[in-house]
Amino acid sequence: MPDLQRVLPKYLQIANHLRDQILRGDLRPGAEVPSERTLAVDWKVSRPTATKALEALRVQGLIESRQGSGSYVVDQMGVHRRARERYGRGRETGAIYPPNEWARIVAAEIVAAPEHVEAALGGDVPRVIRRHRITHGDDGPVEVSTSWISAALADVAPRLLQTERIREGTLAYLASVTGLRARLARDRVTARLATDTEAADLELGPGPHAVLVVRHVVCTEANQPLEFVEAVYPPESWTFEQEYPVTS
Repeated sequence: MPDLQRVLPKYLQIANHLRDQILRGDLRPGAEVPSERTLAVDWKVSRPTATKALEALRVQGLIESRQGSGSYVVDQMGVHRRARERYGRGRETGAIYPPNEWARIVAAEIVAAPEHVEAALGGDVPRVIRRHRITHGDDGPVEVSTSWISAALADVAPRLLQTERIREGTLAYLASVTGLRARLARDRVTARLATDTEAADLELGPGPHAVLVVRHVVCTEANQPLEFVEAVYPPESWTFEQEYPVTS
């Protein structure tokens, strides 16, 4: 099956490239995006093609034009830094968070695996490493997440039991010390009411509050679950988008 990105029209390839930079946080709210002239030169396309690419981003609500000035990233809280964008940013820059986000690890310990965690990790994983973190943005907490990894890796990956951030990312660290490399990830998205602890971590105030929950399983090249993450996002701070062909 052909790579969808390769068969997309050139203007959509450009738009998708810029969109990914925005979603990863490489282009922050208020930042100026490349001009039509710059895009035309960099991508070796005509000016109308570059114009069409920027228009696609405007339609998506990601950028806005300012007369006589240029195009700028919209300041919107609704953009979620999805795991996919973080992985891509990590590959390109070596850092998984954009400059305006940072994570605080509030727990790193070995615990008995909750039933749903053991199931997500493939079963027969009675004890797990639990890393609980709160991710902050410029205006406060934007995500609360907990990672679970088999406790069998604790001896070879001791940094998992430290509350210091692993700047290269958990998966890159695991690959460097165990040789286990992530191959694919699966996300399951649900919504529910925040627990009291989640509401406190996200600084939501009196509730109840609906939150979005993403359950994220990362598998190795042998298709074995390596890490299970449950991430919780506050109200009005998450958007979901998909891109797919509609022609027969």
